[in-house]
Amino acid sequence: MLVNVKNHYTYYENEQEEVRILNAVRNEIKEGSSGYYELPINQYDLLENIDSCKSDYAHFETVAIIGIGGSSLGTKAIHDALKFRRISKELIFLESSDPLKLSIELKKIRLDRTLFIVISKSGTTIETTSIFKYILSLLHVDNPALVANQLIFISDEGSPLHKLGVKSNVKTFTINKNVGGRFSVLSAVGLVPLAIAGYDVDHLLVGARRLYEDFFIDGYDHHKLVRKAYNYSMKRFNITNNVLFGYSSLLESFGNWYVQLWGESLGKFDNKGNFQGLTPIGIVGPIDQHSFLQLIMEGPKDKSVTFIKVKNFFKHVKIPEISLENLESTNFVNGSSFEELINKQCDATLESLVGADVLVDIIELDELNEATLGYLIYYYELLTSLVGASFNINTYDQPGVEIGKKLLAKKF
Repeated sequence: MLVNVKNHYTYYENEQEEVRILNAVRNEIKEGSSGYYELPINQYDLLENIDSCKSDYAHFETVAIIGIGGSSLGTKAIHDALKFRRISKELIFLESSDPLKLSIELKKIRLDRTLFIVISKSGTTIETTSIFKYILSLLHVDNPALVANQLIFISDEGSPLHKLGVKSNVKTFTINKNVGGRFSVLSAVGLVPLAIAGYDVDHLLVGARRLYEDFFIDGYDHHKLVRKAYNYSMKRFNITNNVLFGYSSLLESFGNWYVQLWGESLGKFDNKGNFQGLTPIGIVGPIDQHSFLQLIMEGPKDKSVTFIKVKNFFKHVKIPEISLENLESTNFVNGSSFEELINKQCDATLESLVGADVLVDIIELDELNEATLGYLIYYYELLTSLVGASFNINTYDQPGVEIGKKLLAKKF
C-alpha cells in the first residue's frame, strides 16, 4: 500500500499553536471524548463476531443498508470506489425519504433474497425508521421478530433500535457511544455491511492503522498534518472553501462523505462565540475541469484544493491510433492509455492552479483498494479533528442540525 501526500505551497509554522492543536487531539483520546481515533486498533473482537455469523447470510443476493448521513455515506464511499471489483453480494443504499428514489432502488432487488441492515446511532433517525417500517410492510409483517433472520440492527447500546433488536431476536451490533456517526465508518457501521458484501475489511483497518501508527506512535506524519490543519485555520490566507478534486469518477461518493464530515464537524461557533468553518466542495476530474475549475482559476481566491490521484487503474485501455478528418488536433493522445490521459490531466490541472497562486496539495494513491481507502478515510477524519482543534470548536456535535429535527416533529 502506497499513499503519498505532497503540498505545493509553503506552510506557515507556529510551533506553539501546533503543539496546542496536537495536545488537544491527544487529550480527546485520553479523556475518551471521541472514540473513533482507536478504531483501527480495537475492532478485532468485532471482526471475529462478523466472521462467526457471515455464513448465516451467505444465501442472500443483496445487502440493503437502511441509514442516512454517517450511517451510510462512508460505506457508500468505499463501495463506490471499489465497485469495479467483483464481490459476493449486491450492495444498495436506502437512505432518502424521496419516494421516487426509494421506489427505484427497491425495483433492483428481490425482497426475499435481501438482507436489510438498519443503521441509526440514535436509534430514532426519522428517515431510517420510516423506510424500515415501509420495508416491513412490503414483507407483510409489522413485527421485526417475524423476519429476524433477514435483519441486522446497528446502533448505540441501549438505544430504542438496540432495545427493539434484543426484544425481537434480531442480530444487533453496537457502536461505542463516543464514536460519532460521521466518524463511524471504521466501526460496525461500515465493517459489518462491507464484510458481508464481500470486501476485505481487515485490510481496510490495516490502511487506517498505518496512519494511526505513523501519527500517534512513530510521530512521522503528525507534523505535516497538524501544520496543514493550522494553515487551514489561518485568516491570512483568506481561505473559506476547501475543494476536494478526486481524479476518478469512482471517488464521487468519497467526496460526498467528505462534505458531510467537514461541514457538520467544522461549521460551528468557537469558544468565543465567533463563526468558524470551511465550506467543503467535492468535485470530480476530469469532468469538473469543464465547469467548476473556471471558478477556482479566475474567481475569488478563497479556495484551497486537494487533489486525489490514483496512479494505477490496472485497466490498460488504449486510445486507438485513428486520425479523424478535422479532428487532427486531438491526435497527440493517440496510442496512450486512458489511465495515462486522466493522470496527465490531473497533473496539468494542478500545475495550472499552482500558476494561479491557488493553495494546492495532492494525495497520491498507488491504487484503489481497501488499504488505501482505509488510510484515506482515517486521514480525513484525523484532519477534521485537527482543524476543529485549531478553530477551538466542538468537532463532534451538530446543534444546527438538531434545530431542524425539532421543528420537523412540530409539523406533524
